[in-house]
Amino acid sequence: MHRLYSFRRCPYAMRARLGILFANLEVELREVVLKNKPAPMLAISPKGTVPVLQLAEGDRRVIEESREILEWALEQNDPQGLLNSDLISANALIEQNDNEFKHWLDRYKYTDRHPELTQLEYRQKGEVFLQLLERLLTKHTYLLGENISIADIGILPFVRQFAHVDREAFYSLPYPNLQQWLSDWLEQPVFQQSMVKFQPWQEGDEVVVFSRSNGSVT
Repeated sequence: MHRLYSFRRCPYAMRARLGILFANLEVELREVVLKNKPAPMLAISPKGTVPVLQLAEGDRRVIEESREILEWALEQNDPQGLLNSDLISANALIEQNDNEFKHWLDRYKYTDRHPELTQLEYRQKGEVFLQLLERLLTKHTYLLGENISIADIGILPFVRQFAHVDREAFYSLPYPNLQQWLSDWLEQPVFQQSMVKFQPWQEGDEVVVFSRSNGSVT
């Protein structure tokens, strides 16, 4: 079985878990405590960040980037056609999310570590990307059309994290379509399953099988 090292609240790990669920794949999930990273994970991925996907026997490749895990999962199986959208536009949006937006998101969330600007100023910097998403969502239900695409999966966890810094402030902003998009996603069963809590993995634990049909320990 493929093995995924994950951390529930990390938006990159959320992206990877959503990809696995949308692909209807099954993996062994190992929840990580970032302050005490397991030796088997560090042995295959010394950079020590999540997510990390170790492919099953016969392949043994290690995929260390969330976008690559998402794309790999959907290349194995894509029943809802998430890869059928405009991939050039999707990749450009995810690239902007991962670089520009994530930069301001980190500073908005951890303003005490970045005193150069106020939290409000950091929020306003991040809103430039939110305004782009709002414009897209005025045209259709999802970011690139009337169907879910890889762009939605790739960006959702980061918008969620931005909103959760100050929910009252986020829902007071003039982005009704983006707010509805986020609220709808948070209510989707597939997202809720991606956020099921698991105990941190330790050597000798029973295998946790993570899939769309099974979120429990087996």
